[in-house]
Amino acid sequence: MEPSDEANVADVLASVEHPTRQADGYTLDALFRKITGWQPKIWQGSILGYGQYRYQYESGRQGDFLATGFSPRNANLSIYIMPGYTDFPDLMMHLGKHKRGKACLYINKLADVDLDVLEQLIKAGIVDLGARWTVTPT
Repeated sequence: MEPSDEANVADVLASVEHPTRQADGYTLDALFRKITGWQPKIWQGSILGYGQYRYQYESGRQGDFLATGFSPRNANLSIYIMPGYTDFPDLMMHLGKHKRGKACLYINKLADVDLDVLEQLIKAGIVDLGARWTVTPT
């Protein structure tokens, strides 16, 4: 999967209808840019991805995906740490109110979490991913 060259980051953030989630989207964009030093690309229509990596599994399945990023969805903020959160239990314990999937955190609003812990988690995820796959800037 490749990022879209057609989608515009500013348009994606401006299209978020919920005012708190939209403001949180701008805050997350600034945070991810500061942490990674990379410009975002749009993946799957509404995911702001910072960096990317190419994976190939033992099964032979391969592809490209964002290294880290987020999506300011209507229901919540989805934050992506690739390949997942299982290696960071201490950080997760101090993050604040969230739900999680395998490689996704779901946060209602940034006020529910500790931004310093989120920053540490994003950094740790990039280091962990870089130990497994080659990460390239976007």
